Amino acid sequence: MRWLFLPVLLQTQASVGLGVGTVRYAGGSSLAVAAVSPGLHFVSATSESSVSGTVAALAHGAWVAQGRADFWGATAPLDDAWRLGGEGILSGTTRSDDGRTAALHGVAEVLWVRPDWGVGVGAGPSAGWISGAPSVSALHTRARAWWSAGGASWAASVEPTHFLGAWFTDVNASVTADRGRLSATAASVLRTSATYASSAAASALVQFHVSPAAALEVGGGSYLRDPYQGFPRAAFVTAAIRLVRPPRAAASAAEPTWPPLLPQAHGDTVTVRFSMPGAGAVAIAGDWNDWAPLPLRPLAGDQWVGELTLRPGTYHFNLLVDGKDWVVPRGVATVPDGLGGIVGVLIVN
Repeated sequence: MRWLFLPVLLQTQASVGLGVGTVRYAGGSSLAVAAVSPGLHFVSATSESSVSGTVAALAHGAWVAQGRADFWGATAPLDDAWRLGGEGILSGTTRSDDGRTAALHGVAEVLWVRPDWGVGVGAGPSAGWISGAPSVSALHTRARAWWSAGGASWAASVEPTHFLGAWFTDVNASVTADRGRLSATAASVLRTSATYASSAAASALVQFHVSPAAALEVGGGSYLRDPYQGFPRAAFVTAAIRLVRPPRAAASAAEPTWPPLLPQAHGDTVTVRFSMPGAGAVAIAGDWNDWAPLPLRPLAGDQWVGELTLRPGTYHFNLLVDGKDWVVPRGVATVPDGLGGIVGVLIVN
């Protein structure tokens, strides 16, 4: 899963991809496709969900359609950084010259979430259906971590699964980096098992945003055999143009609308000032320095002040109070952090 700072308390983004690709299976057989891939992505302060699909034309007049729905949600902090979370994934395919398949995965987990990293441990059921064949089920467990460093978002997981009386374990790693108009994601997975055959796969996707409403996509790599829907291991290459409707904010009637923090500028330095009654120590951390806390100076009247060297732009921040509580000061615009929390918005003009 990709963890992003996304503006506004509720956000919807729609897109559609138009592209071509080829899939090569073990043994040398290959399949060429021309595809249309629509998608919807919803984000709020405590949840993230997406719906996507592909309709592709195959050789000899056949076609295939596949869809996927993902939902992830988390509670508000239960104690400092502890949260409870859950994820559900539903996917399915239908092919005009073959049959239908479907798979369902669910995981409930305990999370420890900090502004720039987090860990989670959980478990849940998985099941698969193939037309004309018996259904299958499994116990899926997962331990995962994610963090931000060097301007990139990283994630890793270890996922032991008890499937048809035996275990296999998937070890996943991924990284996503954004540099101006360019966005790139690389992922790898290693499947190990004493009973089933071990294997590995890797893939990459590069997007170049030619405008806010259009991006060029090139991807390729391989994926593992899917035991739930019966898909064989294969390699693939794709190229597409994706048309994007920019996100539209839906303001919450229950939440006040506040402006972003606009600090006072003095050349290359800006001054931030906050009121924190009863605090013994306050530090500010943001995405301009990989969320490293910078202590603020106390002033009279429960005021705390600090100087930051920032170029003009939009930034995100949190305050660390008394070395243990991460808070956003009241009266400052917030955005979801994609991990079940929120961060403040700071704009330097």
